[in-house]
Amino acid sequence: MEKYFKKISQSSNETSKKDKEQSTKRICVKIESSRNQEVDLENLPSDPGLRIPIYEFSPNIQDQKFRRRYTRAISIAITNFIKEEIGENYFSLLVDEARDISSKEQMAIVVRFVNKKGMVVECFLGIIHVAETTARMLKKSIEELLSTYGLSISKLRGQGYDGASNMSGEFNGLKALFLNENNAAYYIHCFSHQLQLALVYVAKNHVQIALLFSVISNMMNIVGVSCKRCDQLRDKQRERTLMELQNGELVTGQGLNQEITLKRSGDTRWGSHYESIIRLIIMFPSVIDILEVVVEDGISSEQKGEAFALLGTMQSFEFSFCLLLMKDILGITAELS
Repeated sequence: MEKYFKKISQSSNETSKKDKEQSTKRICVKIESSRNQEVDLENLPSDPGLRIPIYEFSPNIQDQKFRRRYTRAISIAITNFIKEEIGENYFSLLVDEARDISSKEQMAIVVRFVNKKGMVVECFLGIIHVAETTARMLKKSIEELLSTYGLSISKLRGQGYDGASNMSGEFNGLKALFLNENNAAYYIHCFSHQLQLALVYVAKNHVQIALLFSVISNMMNIVGVSCKRCDQLRDKQRERTLMELQNGELVTGQGLNQEITLKRSGDTRWGSHYESIIRLIIMFPSVIDILEVVVEDGISSEQKGEAFALLGTMQSFEFSFCLLLMKDILGITAELS
């Protein structure tokens, strides 16, 4: 890519001495649209509105190497701005880890601090791949990232994690390891997780609601685990969607009627119960069709019997009522996610 970049200089009559010193670091990108675009990959502005959109460059420089350099330069500019905003002030950490689609454990780190205007802000600092999810490995990865941006653990004044034992363990959790080094790094259980756990706990104290989630979980074990059943469910839903579109029962438009699958709920995953219920309601007729198929050609008599029991329960008035009731209740708090 060196042939597309060259050093440029400016005359002292056009710029001040300060501008001239900065201009020596700029990289000039030749554009085929009869004008030159100056892109300072060494010192990109942190404000996105002041950066040149990559789609404005001509195709001959929109190669993979340039995009990587440009994206990396933007990342450095943003994180440097965050570092300057924090300065020598105190800050807090918000950390969560999850497994991505490629089954790799990823840890997201957010810093919370008071900026120069006296406002409390939260800034995303980065995502780190972690080989293990033990508290010591997470602590080591966090310290390495913080040291990269010159942030010291001694300035840490708050920790915000979920309730997992490796994060909030009293003696060997991530919070305890930081508290051993800095007793001012107070731990606060994530409020969203607290509310999620409280909602699920209270709801499941009702027998009918507990049965609802139990039935959904058992249905997922039959329909959602097998690749064969998932393909059958996807085909059934596609056929039903096409038929409803032809009959004018569904509204067409951008982003509507996308292909979806059933989703398993988890007590500590915010909004997962609501999303699980929504998808089941959308795909309910197709799910019933697949359960009827399992009753006919299940791999064992036990599976056939369980599918038959699920058919009876899921088509009852009580199940349908609880399903729609929980959709409305959880829909109120879904806005907080």
